Amino acid sequence: MKHILFFILFFTAITVSAQTEFSTKFKSIPAPKFSAKPKKLPEVKDPKGENSDIPSIKTPNVFDNTTITQKSKLQIGEEKSKFTMSTETDFANPGDRYVAKMEKDLDKALKAEGLREGRGELVKKNISLGDFKTKAGFFIVKFRDFGAIDGDLVKVSNNDQVVKSQVLLDSEFQEVKINLTPGFNKLDFEALNIGALGGNTAEIRVYDDKGVLITNDYWNNLAAGFKASIVVTRE
Repeated sequence: MKHILFFILFFTAITVSAQTEFSTKFKSIPAPKFSAKPKKLPEVKDPKGENSDIPSIKTPNVFDNTTITQKSKLQIGEEKSKFTMSTETDFANPGDRYVAKMEKDLDKALKAEGLREGRGELVKKNISLGDFKTKAGFFIVKFRDFGAIDGDLVKVSNNDQVVKSQVLLDSEFQEVKINLTPGFNKLDFEALNIGALGGNTAEIRVYDDKGVLITNDYWNNLAAGFKASIVVTRE
């Protein structure tokens, strides 16, 4: 037992002595000191930045290459052809296109009401302006061209007897006195021609011998050789 205890103490003493010797001989090695600062790595620019020196790569579109694929004429946004048959300009008033139609419609309405001459279909028949009874000894007939002054001529007769061989219709009323016979009187106003702008046209006013208006009428677009007539019975 003594031998075992001696051996343990001996081994312990040797171990402690070895550790002490190792700790006194070991010296730590200090970290090396550098005199120069480490170099900075070069900056790498963002290829997506605004001032990137690297050119952007764009994927080619084969549809834009007309040598490969012809450009469709129905493509949206294609420039219109500059050729046009229209006389309108870019500065024209859009309402101007309706003016001509409105004027045409107005002209048609005026002609239909006998208020304007025209080169429409001529009236090739005699027309009646009414039948009247009176006790007057004569009538005063006033008439004028209600359209453009274009040289309309009229002959005035009563019962086929010429009262006025020729009257040139003007813008102002002209009057003709027609004596009435007892009984039947047929007053004829014959179109001797058609004017330069259309058929024979006239507005007519008839007064009795006391100045009372008997009738106010007109004829429109009457062809040459035809008559507008008034039948009067003198009582």
